[in-house]
Amino acid sequence: MKTLIKNVQIVNEGKIFGSDILIDNDIISKIEQRIDDDVDLVIDGSGKYLLPGVIDDQVHFREPGLTHKGNIESESRSAIAGGVTSFIDQPNTVPNAVTQALLADKYNIASESAYANYGFMMGGTNDNLEEVLKTDPRNVPGIKLFLGSSTGNMLVDNPETLERIFSNTKMLIAVHCEDEATIKANTQKYMDEYGEDIPVKFHHLIRSEEACYKSSSKAIELAKKTGARLHVFHLSTARETALFRNDIPLKDKKITAEVCVHHLTFTNEDYETKGALIKWNPAVKTQKDKDGLWEALLDDRIDVIATDHAPHTWEEKRNVYTKCPSGAPLVQHSLPVMLENYKNGKISLEKIVEKMCHNPAILFRIAKRGFVREGYKADLVLVDLHDSWTVAKENLLYHCGWSPLEGMELQSKVTHTFVNGNLVYDQGKINEQKFGERLLFEV
Repeated sequence: MKTLIKNVQIVNEGKIFGSDILIDNDIISKIEQRIDDDVDLVIDGSGKYLLPGVIDDQVHFREPGLTHKGNIESESRSAIAGGVTSFIDQPNTVPNAVTQALLADKYNIASESAYANYGFMMGGTNDNLEEVLKTDPRNVPGIKLFLGSSTGNMLVDNPETLERIFSNTKMLIAVHCEDEATIKANTQKYMDEYGEDIPVKFHHLIRSEEACYKSSSKAIELAKKTGARLHVFHLSTARETALFRNDIPLKDKKITAEVCVHHLTFTNEDYETKGALIKWNPAVKTQKDKDGLWEALLDDRIDVIATDHAPHTWEEKRNVYTKCPSGAPLVQHSLPVMLENYKNGKISLEKIVEKMCHNPAILFRIAKRGFVREGYKADLVLVDLHDSWTVAKENLLYHCGWSPLEGMELQSKVTHTFVNGNLVYDQGKINEQKFGERLLFEV
C-alpha cells in the first residue's frame, strides 16, 4: 500500500515546512516538495499540519484484571482518535506485572488487541529484583517504581531494595514520587476533622508539595549516587522543577522529567466545579505550581508531556474521598488540548512536537519512531487547526464513558492518524483492523 499526502505543512525537528510525503507500506519513503509517484491513496493536506504520531510514555490501560475501567483495545482505540500512535503502559494491573511471565501476558494481549504501538513497563517491588534484572532492554521500555502508593499495591519503600535496583539495572527507571509517611499523616489530620468524606478541595494539601518534593529529591539523590537513568513521572509542583537541568541535550541527560496535560490545565481552584473528576495522584495543585510547570516545560527542565491516562468508572468516582480512586482518562484529548495552548499563545507547534513525539523517542531510545524522517515508521497525524468542536459524552471513545474535559471547546481537530503506514483514523471513522506493533528500543 502506497499513500501520498500532498501539500501539507510538516512540523518536525524544530521546523515547519511545506512538502509532500510518501508512505510505502509501513515506512516513510520520501519527503519532497513534489512527489508524483503512482500510489493507492492520495490525501490532500492543504491547510493541515502533519506531525509525528504522539508517543504517550505513561498510560494505565487497565488490562488485565481491571477491565471494567478500560482495556488495551478500548483505550488504544481512543488513543488513535487523539493522534497517539504509541503508548507505554504501567505495571499496576491485576496481577501486577512484576514477573517476566506476567509481563509477557500483557504483551500477548496487546498483540491481538492494540490499535496503537505498545510497550509495557516492568514493575519493581520490595522483593522482585531477580525478576527485574531478567528484563530485556531491547523490547521493554524500562522499570517502573511506585515510591508513593497509588492504584494497585506496588509501593516500594525499602531503602536497601531501592538502592539495589538503582545500582544493578542499566535500564531506564521511571518513578512515581510521593512520600508515603507525609501523605499518611496529612490524611489522618483531615480524617480526624471530616471522617471518610473529606472535601476533595483538600486533596492537594494531603498529597502535598512537601510529599512530592521529599520523594523526588531522594530519588534524584539516589540516581546521582548510583549512576542510574532516572525518569520522574508527572511532576506536579513548581518546587520540584528546580531539581532538573536544561543545560545539556536530552540524549546526554541521565535524570529527566515529565509533566502531564492535567497539571498544565487545572489548578486546585477547579476542584470547586470538577470535584473528584480531577482527583489525581500526584494532585493538581496551585496556580503557582501550574505556572512553574509551564515555565520548566518551555525552558527544557521538563522533557516530556504525557497523560497518565487512568480511567475509572463513573460510579467509582462518585465514592467518598477515601474510597474514590485517583485518575482520569485523557489519551484521546492530550494533543487537541496542547494545540489549544498553541492557539492561545502558550507554546509553539514545534515545542509540542518536541515534547510529545521526539523526546519520548529519544528518552526511551525507541527505534525508528517519533520523527518525520525517511526510513522511519510511518506513525503520523494530520491536524486541522481551524476545526472547532466541544468535548462531549457523544464523542468520547473511552470505555468508562466520561471525561474531566467535558464541555471544553477546542479549536483544533485530529483528522487522520497513521499507524505503521496504515490509515487507522479518518475524519471520525476508525479502521477496525489493528495495526499496532511492539515497540523496540535501541540499546
